[in-house]
Amino acid sequence: MRLALAKARGAAALLSGLLLATPAFAQDAAAPPAVNAGDTAWMLTSTALVLMMTIPGLALFYAGMVRKKNILATLMQSFFLAGLLTLVWMVAGYSIAFGEGGAYFGDLSKMFLSGLAANWDQPFTLGSGDGAVAFTIPESVFVMFQMTFFIITPALAVGAWADRIKFSALAVFAVLWSLLIYAPIAHWVWHPNGWIFALGALDFAGGTVVHINAGIAGLVGALVLGKRVGYGTENMSPFNLSLAVIGASLLWVGWFGFNAGSAGAAGGRAGMAMLVTQIAAGGAVLAWVLIEWITKGKPSVLGAISGAVAGLVAITPAAGFVLPLPALLIGLAAGLAGFWGATALKHWCNYDDSLDAFGVHGICGIVGALLTGVFAYGPLSATPALPGGVGGGFDQFLLQVYAVIATMAFTAIGTFILLKIVDVIIGLRVTEEEEREGLDVSLHGERLG
Repeated sequence: MRLALAKARGAAALLSGLLLATPAFAQDAAAPPAVNAGDTAWMLTSTALVLMMTIPGLALFYAGMVRKKNILATLMQSFFLAGLLTLVWMVAGYSIAFGEGGAYFGDLSKMFLSGLAANWDQPFTLGSGDGAVAFTIPESVFVMFQMTFFIITPALAVGAWADRIKFSALAVFAVLWSLLIYAPIAHWVWHPNGWIFALGALDFAGGTVVHINAGIAGLVGALVLGKRVGYGTENMSPFNLSLAVIGASLLWVGWFGFNAGSAGAAGGRAGMAMLVTQIAAGGAVLAWVLIEWITKGKPSVLGAISGAVAGLVAITPAAGFVLPLPALLIGLAAGLAGFWGATALKHWCNYDDSLDAFGVHGICGIVGALLTGVFAYGPLSATPALPGGVGGGFDQFLLQVYAVIATMAFTAIGTFILLKIVDVIIGLRVTEEEEREGLDVSLHGERLG
């Protein structure tokens, strides 16, 4: 079939030469390869799944774990950020994260998504030279897929500050943090010019960029804002865990877009990423529920859904690089680590991480990133920076440690500075009277039921 097609094209070329060629033939010969329809369809689907993780997934998950007087405000936070950060990504976020730039910061050549019009229906490439990454999807699809990560990351961090942050402060901080913290780290890790990418540290779908980043920001914010009024003395039990279960379920399903979609194409790596994501989530649910059953006498619904999220977080950096058995081990480790981070660690250190953004996302993101270096499977771990791939081992583990520490340090320092700036300009926290009344009424003038 290919030989026949080649002969036909040769005859056509000869005929066109005899007839002095037409512009149409010249254009056909120079036409770039078309995008891959299957890859594009999968990435469009993955993009919708990841957006669903924030609205309604994360919105319901967090809203189900706060008190009745703060449910609407908590839903509003995720929903509003989805709209606000869409525009921030379009204006400058994408350019900072995926503009060519240098090792630490993208350039501003793609502001307002400049350049998409000329190549809207063609494949595209990030970087240049031997380390370039070629995609078989239009750049518009990549822009939208990465936008969903940009949206969910600050929304995750907000869970640590539930019940007490001003809405105006949240909006201003989210814009600054997304541009100055998230986007540079995304450039470090996922752009071929980025220094962590070139270093060879592995992060398939966001262990450093999303989860450690959000977890550390959440912890710093919780320390800066201080504890909720009545923390440790008043009942702060979740008002409606059924909402949280629905949210966690949407997160679980959406995570297949998050992890398998990060393959960038519909192929074997996407299939393996989806499989190990499910296995790790199952292992973490089992580990969390069992340890809770043993230590507290009863397995809780909140523990089960928290375990699922812990496993999904931990497998995120490893999803495209590990096989099923290591994925199970990562899930089991995440269930234990997440339980410890959300209970014992928080109690020992006496900080108020309202919805365990650090305890689950930060701790389990670190666990997953480090274990990626232990369990990476050579053929799966190949990247343009390491074409031959790497096997798990001490050297790769050290690279993972380096990337984790760099992310934690940059995020902690940057988040602290930005929070202090916002605090000086407009103030971070609602008044005690507003907090006792509830954010639904005091900030939004609405009441649930």
